[in-house]
Amino acid sequence: MLRRLHLDQPKSFAFTPANLAWAEAQITKYPEGRQASAIIPLLWRAQEQEGWLTRPAIETIAEMLGMAYIRALEVASFYFMFQLQPVGSVAHIQVCGTTSCMICGAEDLVAVCREKIAPKPHELSADGKFSWEEVECLGACSNAPMAQIGKDYFEDLTAERFGEMIDQLARGEVPNAGPQNGRYASEPIGGLTSLTAHEKGRAKTNASVELAVSIGDMVKRIDGSEVPLITPWQGKAAASKRKKAAPKAAGAKKPRTLKSARKSGAEDLKKITGIGPKLEILLNETGFFHFDQIAKWSDQECAWVDQNLKGHPGRASRDKWVEQAKALLGDG
Repeated sequence: MLRRLHLDQPKSFAFTPANLAWAEAQITKYPEGRQASAIIPLLWRAQEQEGWLTRPAIETIAEMLGMAYIRALEVASFYFMFQLQPVGSVAHIQVCGTTSCMICGAEDLVAVCREKIAPKPHELSADGKFSWEEVECLGACSNAPMAQIGKDYFEDLTAERFGEMIDQLARGEVPNAGPQNGRYASEPIGGLTSLTAHEKGRAKTNASVELAVSIGDMVKRIDGSEVPLITPWQGKAAASKRKKAAPKAAGAKKPRTLKSARKSGAEDLKKITGIGPKLEILLNETGFFHFDQIAKWSDQECAWVDQNLKGHPGRASRDKWVEQAKALLGDG
């Protein structure tokens, strides 16, 4: 199936401050020079924030990771979990249509979507609140038919109950996730036939449903403030490294800038690996137009740039801009 970017795109994209901190932390999972490995989690967080993956979001993330735009687009268009078109403002509903669900009534659920949302997949409802699609197996075959709404699974569905859930969401109510026919999890419909001791003293709903209810973010756009940012992979070594780097950061010094490019015109800073069109604009706005400006940065000046290029912390040092600029000038 050919997947293209939607024709109508927003002019820009920016992570929320908390999501930006999360994204930058994810990049630190990977060794120097391998930051592009963070492409999927960063694209996913952008989608969780906005609901769908826009071209400005893809390009912004490519800039953050020092990737060519086309490489980031290749990833976004390859994986069907990335929505490349606007989705409902309240919820995007994914109906499983693979064998078990199909046998147990998935076509009835699709009919409900066509009636209540839109005749075709990926079309917005008249009020813009909902969109839907049929997807491949979601791995809940013993609870067929089922659908994923937002982040949670709704299982053992009937067309009637499915329609009620959509109406609930339209009213601003959030239905409880999990089985919708009274089952606890995926035990036999008539009840447990073994391990019956498990029934005594158990919670009303299974652990997955409990967690979904407690977090309460089923159809909520993620802004990064939902849970504390934890980075266990950084460990003591990373903390020690940051501590040692502190004196250098404290001595950061702003490089000399220009109000505008010289008469010869601004140079193509994109020749430096890691600088794309948007980052070039940001550098120009900061006062950098020429290779010799960058080539003259001291360690303290490079540290200042690392700290002050919004959305691109550490990029100048990581991609060795000074060395690259010197090489382009023939001084390297």
